Amino acid sequence: MPKQTFTRQEEISPVLALSRGRQLNLSRPLVMGILNVTPDSFSDGNVFNCPELALERGLQIQEEGADIIDIGGESSRPGAIPIDSDEEQGRVLPVLKLIRKQTDIPISIDTYRSSTASMVIDEGADIINDISALRFDKLMGEVIAKNRVLAVLMHMLGTPSHMQVDPSYKNCIDEINNFFVERIDYAVKAGIDKSKIILDPGIGFGKRLSDNLEILARLREFRKEGLPLLIGASRKSFINMLNPIDKPPEERIGGSVAAAVTAVLHGASIVRVHDVKETVEALKLVQAVGGVS
Repeated sequence: MPKQTFTRQEEISPVLALSRGRQLNLSRPLVMGILNVTPDSFSDGNVFNCPELALERGLQIQEEGADIIDIGGESSRPGAIPIDSDEEQGRVLPVLKLIRKQTDIPISIDTYRSSTASMVIDEGADIINDISALRFDKLMGEVIAKNRVLAVLMHMLGTPSHMQVDPSYKNCIDEINNFFVERIDYAVKAGIDKSKIILDPGIGFGKRLSDNLEILARLREFRKEGLPLLIGASRKSFINMLNPIDKPPEERIGGSVAAAVTAVLHGASIVRVHDVKETVEALKLVQAVGGVS
């Protein structure tokens, strides 16, 4: 009996087209390595906030087996204070330029600002990872459409500064699915090719523990639009809620890897993680065992 693929290619496009003839092949789960160049990210803030250290980590992420590097210049942790576009660009652009000079690995930029998106695309970014799903900057859709890059549209209640203040849903899965339908329609009307869209249900972004667990358990219900799913559960606080001992984010590796494996087994095409080496190793073993139900 042939092994089943993780991503069920009959449901989604087998590849995501990038510039210069490159592709992201979705016949296996892809790992997106996180590179935060911020002073205040919840897990690795102030660790890679100079370009040289960020370059070193970016190349390490690739060496550890990541398929994509995701660079973020503004923290989106609960309660985070927004920064301006100049500060974001000052953090991201030098790092992007250094990494792009040394590798052709696909690079994602975590931003909701069209001005930042335009600049990073000019410097070789392949994916715009927008936590607002094109809601915070009305020009973002136009920039993505014009440049034909990939777009991650994420679900979030409110903004990072108050998203975890008593979030609630009548039906979490239905409400996120309805959000995706509306955002996909908006993106397509803005000129973005539907084949360029990736969906992220936003683990930890305006979600209770029960919501996060339900999302992971019912991921395939977000595949109705035939688009790949990205899951970012790495080191998040809900992992700590399930353990009796309070652990800092960098010690949540076991739960983070388990969340990534669970996401892939339930339909995720891409997992966004801090612990690249451990996640790649775990997914290779699961893939070798033989697919999903």
